[in-house]
Amino acid sequence: MDQHATGRTEGDGGRPRATRLPPSTEPDKAAASGAPVQEPLEAFAEASAGVADEAGLVDRATGGDEEALCALLSHFGPIVRERLKSKIGPQWRASLDEDDVMQVTYLEAFLLIGQFKHRGSGSFLAWLSQVAENNLRDALRGLQAAKRPNPKRRVQVSRPNENSFVALVELLGATNSTPSRAAARDESERMIEDVLSGLPPDYERVVRLYDLEGRSAQEVAEQLGRSTGAIYMLRARAHEKMRGALGSASQFFTDPG
Repeated sequence: MDQHATGRTEGDGGRPRATRLPPSTEPDKAAASGAPVQEPLEAFAEASAGVADEAGLVDRATGGDEEALCALLSHFGPIVRERLKSKIGPQWRASLDEDDVMQVTYLEAFLLIGQFKHRGSGSFLAWLSQVAENNLRDALRGLQAAKRPNPKRRVQVSRPNENSFVALVELLGATNSTPSRAAARDESERMIEDVLSGLPPDYERVVRLYDLEGRSAQEVAEQLGRSTGAIYMLRARAHEKMRGALGSASQFFTDPG
């Protein structure tokens, strides 16, 4: 897999030069609110002009051709990265930068490309930009929450008689009522383990360390060699996929009666 899809890169060496698009207005407010500024598709079309046969590359990429996807990311990734620079406030720079966001965005692109629908020139750049905006939003939310933590939103494995798997199921909102603590414990553990086994490795490790072992974001970041901002992004993406996999409580909790 291409380095652009798997990790941080040093500079732009070897990557196609791309036209920089103007940043949106009030970027920090837009990203932190969870409602990124939506730009018309035409705003992205100019940057797409430098890609030969964008439609053909997208068609191959959505069909599973990783080389085609890498070609698209090599061209459009630097453009998205430039757009992110002005959207990360100085107060977050110690915990997050645009490369952190792009690492997770490249991973998400490989996971989600099969769902992408090409709608003409500029649509891939618009899609990749939205994925990056979502990741930035999650990182900022996590960093903001860390300054005013809500104890009800953390899985606390150190409390007596508390089971981290049951607590994680409840945190994900997969059930509104647990049958009995004893009955739920085994089923929660089984289901969480099944779901975790289907996640990308980085997602799985973040959930295990942060949610199930109760480590701090800083500890997880140090262990995984990531920034704290990246940990919040990975956790948010993992939780989203876990919610989809778990479904409603009736799908996996037995009736204790």
